[in-house]
Amino acid sequence: MLSLLLLATNSFALTKTNQRKGRTNARAVVRASSRQLTRSEMRAAEGRLAEMGYGTGPVDGVIDTVTQNALVAFQKWEGKNVTGRLSRDDFESIMNANAPRPRDAGYKHVEVDLDRQVLMLTNDSGAVERVLPVSSGSNKQYREKGASGLAYTPRGRFRITAKIAGWRKSPLGLLYYPNYFSGGVAIHGNPSVPNEPESHGCVRIPMSAAVEIYNRLPLGTIVLLYDQRSFVSAQDWAKADRRDREANTQ
Repeated sequence: MLSLLLLATNSFALTKTNQRKGRTNARAVVRASSRQLTRSEMRAAEGRLAEMGYGTGPVDGVIDTVTQNALVAFQKWEGKNVTGRLSRDDFESIMNANAPRPRDAGYKHVEVDLDRQVLMLTNDSGAVERVLPVSSGSNKQYREKGASGLAYTPRGRFRITAKIAGWRKSPLGLLYYPNYFSGGVAIHGNPSVPNEPESHGCVRIPMSAAVEIYNRLPLGTIVLLYDQRSFVSAQDWAKADRRDREANTQ
């Protein structure tokens, strides 16, 4: 009986000790994850975001509006909690992340991933050069300013068919440097780019990137808009474009 009592007492003591160690380790993990980032770490995160195409502006360790947009785009792409803030967890994710890859590769075009709510601009070889947060059509009925309809962003493959430098007044509001790809639907700057789809159908991008994107989307640029069920490749269009360019240079 005495041996059993001593064994039970020792087991109880070991259990309590392990519990205290577990709580101590948990507190250490919390302290490590909440430890404030240094200016050097913030610069490193900005530099890595810029390398991956998220476009932070100056890599100076200052989390300004442009850097916040980059963080939002990164968080959307990676499926993280979208805050626009650089936490310790986000820092670790950024430093270990890979650059986004387009669904269609090998040619210059724009992709809008409507599930993730991000825009990707690729270069001539098809590598992603720019990633932006967007807000697309809310898929809700609207009735505003004498107009009504479904706030829907079309899916499929398109081309930039018209562009306007500066502000454009449309029946439903102002568009900043719009790039039209389907009737009156455009990629354009807007002061409000919510984390969720909330536009009338256009693809809103941050004001700070509107002029840059306008300058990088000449008429004829291929635009792919898709969700998980609606992707359509434009490889045949890209091949036809290459043939036309080669014919014109001969």
